[in-house]
Amino acid sequence: MGAAVKRGVVAIARRGERFLAIRRGRAVAAPGRVCFPGGHVEPGEEDREAVVRECREELQAHVEAVACVWQSVTPWGTALSWWMVELDPAAELVPHPVEVEAIYWMTLEELLAEPMLLEGNREFLINGLQQGDAEGHFGL
Repeated sequence: MGAAVKRGVVAIARRGERFLAIRRGRAVAAPGRVCFPGGHVEPGEEDREAVVRECREELQAHVEAVACVWQSVTPWGTALSWWMVELDPAAELVPHPVEVEAIYWMTLEELLAEPMLLEGNREFLINGLQQGDAEGHFGL
C-alpha cells in the first residue's frame, strides 16, 4: 500500500457579499497569511465532521456543513475539500489565541486584492467559486 493521502477541509461562510477569512497566527504554518478557516482531517473523521470541528476550534463557531463545493490538491500533496458552511448570523467569533491572529469579513474583490492571501484560496476564488455557483451554492 502507498502512503496515506493527507486530507484537509476549508470552510466557506458568507454574510451577504462578504466571505469569512482569517489571518493565520504567527506560530502555525504560513504565518500571517490570509485564508479561509480550515485544517486537517483526523484519522477516521469524515470531511463534513472535520470542517465543523475546525470552525469550532479556530473560531468557537458552530457551523452546519452544507455541501462540498470544490476539491483541489495542494502543491505538497494534501487533498482539500472546500465546504460551504452556514454560520448563525448572530454568532460571535472568537479567534483561537495561537492559530488565528485576526478575523475578517471580506468581499470577493477585497480577497483577490489581498497580497497575503494563500494561493490555494486565490485559486478557489477564481475557479472553484464559479463552479460552486454554477451548482447553485453561492447565488453570486
